[in-house]
Amino acid sequence: MKWKALLIGAGIGAAAAYLFTEASKQQAIKPEKALKIAKEAFKKRGPVDGSWIQMVPETIIRNDMSYSIYRGGISRRIEDVLEQYEFIVDKNTGVILDVNQLK
Repeated sequence: MKWKALLIGAGIGAAAAYLFTEASKQQAIKPEKALKIAKEAFKKRGPVDGSWIQMVPETIIRNDMSYSIYRGGISRRIEDVLEQYEFIVDKNTGVILDVNQLK
């Protein structure tokens, strides 16, 4: 009986450890999702005319931290003036890390 209880306990522990490990893994977002996040943020301030995103992520270092990011761009017209922006989105969280207006 003791062996049976030990095996059941070990099995439950192993299953719990496996589930915890799988749940704690971060799922990276796809570049299309990163572009959608950026476009939605820009649309809050006006219409978007064009957009693009690099399909291959790159690694950058900011404040001594490494980020895997997608780089993209947005263009729009405000009062007939073309505005172009470059943005970077964190591949793991979908957070827009930086936006720069191009001159």
